Amino acid sequence: MKKYICELCGYEYDPAVGDPENGVAPGTAFESLPENWVCPLCGAPKSDFKEA
Repeated sequence: MKKYICELCGYEYDPAVGDPENGVAPGTAFESLPENWVCPLCGAPKSDFKEA
């Protein structure tokens, strides 16, 4: 699965890790994240992420 990087702060979303602190289980593809998911570091929307 592809990793994605927040263009605002540089946070890298790694599907192998997920975002457990915000209810996203490991193994969750970026495309499967809810539309209202935001960057856990800066609050940027999914639209501000680019493929790594």
